[in-house]
Amino acid sequence: MAQDTSSTKTAKALDDYVLLGRSGLRVSPLCNTTAMQEDTRLNPNLGGNHRKSLVENLNESLKRLNMSYVDILYVHVYEFRTPIEEIMRSLDDAVRSGKVLYVAASNFPSWALARANTFAELRGWSSFIGLQTRYSLLDRSLEFDLQPACAELDVGIILWGAVAEGFLTGKHTRESAANLESEHRSHKIADHSKVAMNWVQQKPGITSPLIGARTVTQLEENLKSLEFKLTPEQVKRLDEASKPAEIPFPNSFVSNYDRFIGKNIEVPRKFEAISTSCNFGRINL
Repeated sequence: MAQDTSSTKTAKALDDYVLLGRSGLRVSPLCNTTAMQEDTRLNPNLGGNHRKSLVENLNESLKRLNMSYVDILYVHVYEFRTPIEEIMRSLDDAVRSGKVLYVAASNFPSWALARANTFAELRGWSSFIGLQTRYSLLDRSLEFDLQPACAELDVGIILWGAVAEGFLTGKHTRESAANLESEHRSHKIADHSKVAMNWVQQKPGITSPLIGARTVTQLEENLKSLEFKLTPEQVKRLDEASKPAEIPFPNSFVSNYDRFIGKNIEVPRKFEAISTSCNFGRINL
């Protein structure tokens, strides 16, 4: 069993989880470190990714969960105030203390993720083994930078927002041609949310999507996305319907140099699955 048990989540939602911990059953808590702004009203030291914030948030989470350690400790979001070196040293200390098994990042830019793991590699510290970030049929920005960065760094991706905050469930619509086209194509295949969940799970580098279900029924519906697999043709149709309107620089620029490099030259294996996607600027607009 795995669940996000961040201190920023609603306390009531963790009641059953805490009871499981007290029953003696081993569960796999995913604990975020960075407190949200509302927590700083009671304790100004809880906000941010600095050492004191990490220590206090981790200890509070362990106390609340009645556990001696967490399996994965996520840094909830990147902020520009705390030096990356301090973040990684603090996380390594948490691992060496036995309170954390592995560390991961959430909502980090690719350059910060790369710098953090470079610090860790050079100094023998625990490095980020995973990244939690947003990805869906309506937001494929991951493919331009973070996806190849994670492939290079051997970092797994846990994604949130697979159904685009509800827009891909079919219950809400946003009046734009791209969104309506994505919804139209997905509905022809199966239920909106099932298709959206299945599509992201078939993308390279994706370990698993996070499920934001509020009811048992919603959870069961999300799990049904595992009962089928989109065909390559269906994935291609969805890719075409959801392709970004614009390829950002430098992706749009470097693709022009294929004629000098040679398209027949093999791409390194770790990039093979994603080399024809948005990140290399090879979508024909």
